[in-house]
Amino acid sequence: MNTNTYLDFLTNQIHTVIMATTDNLQNPSTCAIDIMDFDEQGLYFLTAKGKSFYERLKQHDTISLTGLQGNTTLSSQSVTIHGKVKEIGSFRLSALFQKNPYMYDIYPTKESRMALTVFQIYQGNGEFFDLSVQPIFRERFSFGSCESKGAGLFYINDDCINCKKCISVCPQKCIVYKNNKTTILQKHCLHCGNCYNICPVKAVEKE
Repeated sequence: MNTNTYLDFLTNQIHTVIMATTDNLQNPSTCAIDIMDFDEQGLYFLTAKGKSFYERLKQHDTISLTGLQGNTTLSSQSVTIHGKVKEIGSFRLSALFQKNPYMYDIYPTKESRMALTVFQIYQGNGEFFDLSVQPIFRERFSFGSCESKGAGLFYINDDCINCKKCISVCPQKCIVYKNNKTTILQKHCLHCGNCYNICPVKAVEKE
């Protein structure tokens, strides 16, 4: 699937995410935020300028968020994004209220909405993670001229002796031996590290 598919899923199906920011002492803080819209330029949410969340966003422009959907662990699908944010003010505020009409109940008058300001997540690396299928499925994506990063990936280098010990301990059976080469199927990998720990020649590396 492409990036817009995941941004749409995050906005219109998950909608409420847990977003992490840091304060001026570099202490982490989380809060629940509604992702209210998206387009080719990124994701949009709003907050009130009197909130400490607003102060943290202005102090540090880097955020991390995770949205989760599913009634149980094994029916869950999640989207995680690490990105950059910027304040765009009242631009798009009316459009966000029209798309998310429940906001009129929270800020019912034009005067009350003067406290609000819109932020854009304009750049980010993301990952979709699906535990509702077997084997599990994960896919990375990026937006805003940001290259998709492979942090956390395990891969097998040319030192591999094809002993197949890693295959025996893989919980998702996503390590395959084909054409005299052992390979990890990244889209099904749990990143558990079993292959890394059991390899007798240290041929498994982690990005």
